[in-house]
Amino acid sequence: MNMPASLNPITMSAPDRATPPCPHFGPCGGCQLQHLTYAAQLAEKAARLGTLLDATKLPLPPIQLHASPPLAYRNRIRLTLAEVAGQLRAGYIRNPDPSNESASAFLPITECPIAAPILWRAAEALVAELNQRAFVWLERAPFTLDQLELFATPDDVPDETQLQISLFVRTSAKSLPGKFTAELAALCESVRTQIPALAGAGLYLLPTRSGRSRRVEQPRPGATWGTPGLNYTIPLLQPATDNQQATTSYWVPRGAFFQVNRFLLPELISLVAANYTGQLAWDLYAGVGLFTRALAPHFAHIAAVEIAEPAFTALGSARLPNRHAVKSTTLDFLSSAVLLRDRPDLIVLDPPRTGAGREVCELLVRAAAPTLVYVSCSPATLAADLITLAASGYTVADLHLLDLFPQTTHIETVAVLTR
Repeated sequence: MNMPASLNPITMSAPDRATPPCPHFGPCGGCQLQHLTYAAQLAEKAARLGTLLDATKLPLPPIQLHASPPLAYRNRIRLTLAEVAGQLRAGYIRNPDPSNESASAFLPITECPIAAPILWRAAEALVAELNQRAFVWLERAPFTLDQLELFATPDDVPDETQLQISLFVRTSAKSLPGKFTAELAALCESVRTQIPALAGAGLYLLPTRSGRSRRVEQPRPGATWGTPGLNYTIPLLQPATDNQQATTSYWVPRGAFFQVNRFLLPELISLVAANYTGQLAWDLYAGVGLFTRALAPHFAHIAAVEIAEPAFTALGSARLPNRHAVKSTTLDFLSSAVLLRDRPDLIVLDPPRTGAGREVCELLVRAAAPTLVYVSCSPATLAADLITLAASGYTVADLHLLDLFPQTTHIETVAVLTR
């Protein structure tokens, strides 16, 4: 397994060790820390974040930890599909084994303890149905089944839980035969008899393997069934005082990015959006509007910036009279806004793993908002961006580590900067 030296099982102390809850831990590439107690995982992540940020030489506040239930937290998983001994199986990509370089990269699994239970139940039901319909989906299909993504709303109220399925296939064809609209419908109707929460599904076409990372592949939509997305409702920890709104709801199209920890979403929203008021706020890299909706009761105007589809369509369809949705890259939006001398009271930014980057940070400095809330999924790029922002007068006022990905080495940070 790839892990920091401090997480090496040879060097860690016995009280920190735990029995991994998943039988696939080790060979599976999804989790790296199941051999540690959850308390030890949090301590190690805090130490690693502290080391990366201390290297910036900036004055920093203490890191505040926000723990998650360590299992069954994911509301979305993407599985790999492959045939094993004549049967379709679902699994993950196997960790490389230096002692057996000929081992298959595919690891079929029988459970996934970090996933919400409904996701694995639905995966099992769908794979079983595909095997029952092997003549259509495996033997005579003009494609190869490749990946399966499942996304569900929280199951606190089981009768209200909804599930979406995305089935990715590899093919050289530009489109699939029309019969697969009916075949997908028949498949989903059968799965729904076992998983009543199933609300919608779609086929997505990927090119035949080209050696490119799956992260950068652009799937083409194919047949669909049911609704094209989910209404995802999140309780608010601090309801809006004017109307005592207790929840906020989002339309999340199938395939759009949405945070995966169903337990920590209320806390994340509260940290980012609940403690600020003013006339104008900018929500950069807004996605479907996770923070935009929570900011809406507290600001007269909000500019929400997103370039990716289908997230922007969902963002633009939100009925918020004080929200202006802007389809643009953050860099282009800031370049124009700075020239217009817009001065927001708050800027929220949630960039991808590559970070905001120097150009964006320099434009943020010129925008001169008194408060920046930076949500980061990469401590390394966060550290670089903090150096750029601090050089122009921003100070890190608060640091929060939200453990959105227990059992893994991933770290989510919220940094509040003021000037």
